[in-house]
Amino acid sequence: MFSFVKTASDPGSSARTGIITTDHGRIRTPIFMPVGTVGSVKGVYHRDLKEDIKAEIILGNTYHLYLRPGLDTLKAAGGLHKFENWDRPILTDSGGFQVFSLSKIRKITPEGCKFQSHIDGSRHLFTPENNVDTQRIIGADIMMALDECCPGNADRSYATKSLQLTQGWLERYSKRFKETDPLYGHEQTFFPIIQGCTYPDLRVQAAEHALEYSKVGIAIGGLAVGEPTEVMYEMLEVLDPVIPQNRARYLMGVGTPANILEGIARGVDMFDCVMPTRNGRNGMLFTWDGVMNMRNAKWAEDFSPIDPEGTSFVDKAYSRAYLHHLFIAGEMFAAMLASEHNLAFYLDLVRQAREHIEQGDFASWKEAAVKRISQRL
Repeated sequence: MFSFVKTASDPGSSARTGIITTDHGRIRTPIFMPVGTVGSVKGVYHRDLKEDIKAEIILGNTYHLYLRPGLDTLKAAGGLHKFENWDRPILTDSGGFQVFSLSKIRKITPEGCKFQSHIDGSRHLFTPENNVDTQRIIGADIMMALDECCPGNADRSYATKSLQLTQGWLERYSKRFKETDPLYGHEQTFFPIIQGCTYPDLRVQAAEHALEYSKVGIAIGGLAVGEPTEVMYEMLEVLDPVIPQNRARYLMGVGTPANILEGIARGVDMFDCVMPTRNGRNGMLFTWDGVMNMRNAKWAEDFSPIDPEGTSFVDKAYSRAYLHHLFIAGEMFAAMLASEHNLAFYLDLVRQAREHIEQGDFASWKEAAVKRISQRL
């Protein structure tokens, strides 16, 4: 059965460990989920995701997969797992955030969201009902309910109307989910999404409503979209006592290594972000000693390992000088190595967080780790 079980708690914070059980395997939380937008984690082999990075779950993007390769192709392939040859769990978002980012070419109504493709300008409509159908065809283990992602600086009037829209969509989404079945022989579940912008009472209201439709987990959306970081942490603190301990908590689209540790301290179990691969492609590496810009000339004669405490093959096999050379030479191998290193670092970060939660010293370890990993080298 699809389930989430809490396995340990940290006495000095709200951090906890747990296990999500799916038909494609178990996921140990806290967990970071590499983003595989269009059916691949950019520049990284699935072999390395499993063996080196040790990813237990990856993401797919409903908006992008719906447009390309399209639902007919995905259905003919037998779903996204078979299409991309990935036999571990997959989570898909609803596409709501992508539609939010298309503010100039979309229109939101109670019916759903009309939008134009960023590829060819063709017009489309996402409704709660066809969004369920789309994610059934994609076949993700964990689906996200369709929501409107409210801007982080929205006024209260807009945030209230946006939340009401999201709540109405959730009710329709849940109804359609119950009326349909998985297509590929494995169980699926969906997470409702808590919106409410930066208004504590709206966040509580959103959580209480969303929990009526949550069986395994719940997502926290609409954060890290323009509001100050401390406000994001405040919203997590508001929600922590409201969400039951037997629900997995997914903070969508967050974030830096420090954000992840601070989120774990506030009770979050699941994270995703494009930062490890996107920043990696641009030469930014995250290490246990801080953040490195591999284009800087200071690394040209540094033959030490990329991250002496790193756990990945990349850390053991290549020097800082070599990776600097690849970036300066414009070699695509540089982006591949940096992406693999960063993802391995993120997965090692949550692995160590799990260990310290189980040991009962996460709070003190986190304080020291945040200072260390946030400095610029």
